[in-house]
Amino acid sequence: MSQLVTFQLTETDQQLLLQIARNAVRAYLSAQSPRLPALAPGALTEPRAIFVSIHQGMDLRGCIGNVHPAGPLYRSAAECAIAAAVGDPRFMPLMLEDLPDVEFEISVLSPMNRVQDIREIEIGTHGLLISKKNARGLLLPQVATAQGWNRERFLQETCKKAGLKPDDWKDDATIQCFSALVFGEKQFQLTATT
Repeated sequence: MSQLVTFQLTETDQQLLLQIARNAVRAYLSAQSPRLPALAPGALTEPRAIFVSIHQGMDLRGCIGNVHPAGPLYRSAAECAIAAAVGDPRFMPLMLEDLPDVEFEISVLSPMNRVQDIREIEIGTHGLLISKKNARGLLLPQVATAQGWNRERFLQETCKKAGLKPDDWKDDATIQCFSALVFGEKQFQLTATT
């Protein structure tokens, strides 16, 4: 399997993406159109697959993204942040008054690689996408680490996320892995006022 991690962003670009995500949600919840910055061509204007996660303390409050690039990275960050805030069916939509209590985290995904042997999957490095018929489930790399899962449990939980039986990964499922550049407001100690 080819090396997955190739994409990097400067800390300045990471902080800017986080601000774009938060500002887009703030604008949306205030019934305004998000104002996106005009950016020169570069890493933030490249098409990239991205997920935006919103946490309240240790709890997830929303996570939405796209597996395949759907436009410039900075624009996808804004769109996915709004979708995570108000469109994740697992959670109540965020309200404007919730914004100071939540933290944003962004995962920029590498291209998907087909897994031929599950021993290729590295916990803490790889995320998983499992597909079978019309079912599809994805878990980001940081999930397995945070939960303390081993490789088999990670596969089982990804199947469950897809609505499949836990061991369906063994039976004619397509398993893909990816790496992600993951960064969040917590690591930069950004506050809700930024």
